[in-house]
Amino acid sequence: MVGNSTFSVIGGDVVITGNISAKVDLHVDGRVEGDITCASLVQGESSTIHGAITAESARLSGTVNGSVDARDLVITASAQVTGDVSYETITIEQGGHVDGQFRHKSKVIAGAPTQIAGEDRPALMLSGS
Repeated sequence: MVGNSTFSVIGGDVVITGNISAKVDLHVDGRVEGDITCASLVQGESSTIHGAITAESARLSGTVNGSVDARDLVITASAQVTGDVSYETITIEQGGHVDGQFRHKSKVIAGAPTQIAGEDRPALMLSGS
């Protein structure tokens, strides 16, 4: 559906056990027992997610037990996150709670691989193919 704004909603009375993969935006008000991968995630205040979250953007307002990997991340005042957080930009509202490590997504510059201490080869090599 190129050019159309599409999103899916998981209602407050829905419990999903299993991983979710969506190419569209996802709004979760219910409970998810599994990993979520989507373009953009909006989590409602009464929602619970037990699993890893991977999204381009995420707005978390409920309970999350698992890692969060999002380019643009907003943790609202009602959010309770237990797990490591990886982000490019982050906003944490006063009252938002995170119990885990924060890791900024560093940009890797092509042609400048990093070295592993004690190793004579690059830790990461990018090719232009």
